[in-house]
Amino acid sequence: MRPSRVLQYLFCVALSFAAAQAFADKPTVIRIGVAQQGAGDPPTFGGSPAATVQGQQWLEKEFAADGIKVEWLFFKGAGPAVNEAIADNALDFAFQGDLPAVLARANGLKTHILLESGVRSGVKIGVPPDSGIKSIKDLKGKRVAIFRGTNLQLVADNVLAENQLDERALRVINLDTASSLAALASNGIDASVNDYHLYRLRDQGLARIVYESQRDGPQYTRQSHLLVLDGFETAHPDIVQRVVNVFVKAAQWSSDEANRDALFKLWAKSGVSDASWQAEFADQRLKDRNSPLIDPFIVARYKAVAQDALRLKLIRQPIDVDSWFEPRYLDNALHAQKLDGYWTRYDAAGKPIG
Repeated sequence: MRPSRVLQYLFCVALSFAAAQAFADKPTVIRIGVAQQGAGDPPTFGGSPAATVQGQQWLEKEFAADGIKVEWLFFKGAGPAVNEAIADNALDFAFQGDLPAVLARANGLKTHILLESGVRSGVKIGVPPDSGIKSIKDLKGKRVAIFRGTNLQLVADNVLAENQLDERALRVINLDTASSLAALASNGIDASVNDYHLYRLRDQGLARIVYESQRDGPQYTRQSHLLVLDGFETAHPDIVQRVVNVFVKAAQWSSDEANRDALFKLWAKSGVSDASWQAEFADQRLKDRNSPLIDPFIVARYKAVAQDALRLKLIRQPIDVDSWFEPRYLDNALHAQKLDGYWTRYDAAGKPIG
């Protein structure tokens, strides 16, 4: 065989080996944990651009040509259950709230936050319609359901502190979302600390909402995010970038006021009615709730959550928040999709920058 043909043959072999190796290195499935109990068949959820991604099947379409499946795994136990799955290396990505993620990081779980997905959402307190409870102070000594370990808990604790109360002043019962709603509807508890699910009971005449935390300022809101496990990120940074690209696309679509009605109809497939989503987002810009940005406000909120968790002895040692965020994938996606400046950036106090 001539030298030139030998070189050509070796080059083709090398290319074939590289292609085979690249194919072998691809994951066969992308596993995304969701810190909610899905509804329907197949299960779905609402309330965030992450839910839009799942509802529109945009990730499935993105990776179809690669032969990569996408699995959305729902957890009735919310954030704490997602943390267990992360610890077992049973997930690649997770959508969850700020407090449970802080608890996981304090326990040594290795993850990076890639972007936000559902921010500045408050907690609500619902009571039976004939209840004499009219304010936070009236909760003293009452049976109050709080889903501990979720990002509802810390906002509730801060609201109580603002009213010179704490959990010890109440008769706290740890119930998940569905159980809390059922207990409230049957008068099994005096109050439920919950979220937009309370609107359904209110509209059915089974509850009255006496408090909504976001009305008291951004410091009383919850943040949710998409994170990736370090091992998956190290092995597949290209896949991580493509996932983030899709989430940013969904954030933009979910932030467009022209899509407001279509967005709420999509999310209504989760079992939460269109009317409930209309109420949840009333008088708020979609851009403010569906921004993916990691800005000074977001970083400050996660630091505050970490400090509060330490103060309340939910964690035993401080955590490093700054190194937890990995914004390069988000920055790449924003630039590629010409979305630099599309969302307002906020300072640590929640005021618009510029």
